[in-house]
Amino acid sequence: MGEVTRVVVVGAPRAVIPPAIAAGRIIAIGRCLDPATVPSIASVLLESGIRAFEVTMDSAAAPDVLRTLTRRFLDSDLLVGAGTVLDLDHAVVAAEAGARFLVMPHLDLEVVGWAAARGIPCFPGAFSPTEILTAWRAGAAAVKLFPSSAVGPSFVRELRGPLPEIPLIPTGGVTIENAPAFLSAGAVAVGMGSWLTGSGDVRLIRERACALVAAIAEAK
Repeated sequence: MGEVTRVVVVGAPRAVIPPAIAAGRIIAIGRCLDPATVPSIASVLLESGIRAFEVTMDSAAAPDVLRTLTRRFLDSDLLVGAGTVLDLDHAVVAAEAGARFLVMPHLDLEVVGWAAARGIPCFPGAFSPTEILTAWRAGAAAVKLFPSSAVGPSFVRELRGPLPEIPLIPTGGVTIENAPAFLSAGAVAVGMGSWLTGSGDVRLIRERACALVAAIAEAK
């Protein structure tokens, strides 16, 4: 029988989860929004009690939007990050534009390691226990459970049994109806896009953000 080669990551660096996410428990996701309205949406989110805003990197305007937000909210409580970070080039551009956390829909060990080494919180996407554990061992600050609507809060609760040390951020299909259940099941935070910001309507976003913050406060 041949010799077994084991690869073990020892002492991998890991950034901490920012308080805006760990305490606020909500990451608002802005995907393909009109760049002109994004600053107003960010202001409404902050006024409503949501302190983390993720701008996805799937549009040519994303780096400029990130730069605008980071300048405008530099001295505020709003934490601005980048989402849909698909590769290292995306990560570098986002970080240079001022993103203070990175979110991925998948697991890319190169991006996770790069971010962790620089103290940038990185939340790679994973779905299976194997992917989740691999992401954590690589240095993820937390792991984005995606798409969370496919498994529901019970999956988070069951996974907390064998892997209680891994912070999970369910994303994908999270709404005001199931967000409190995900958090009660043990998630550190939830990522919310289409339900919260998808309309691009500032008044509707304010209404939903306030209702969401109140629902989560009650769940605690």
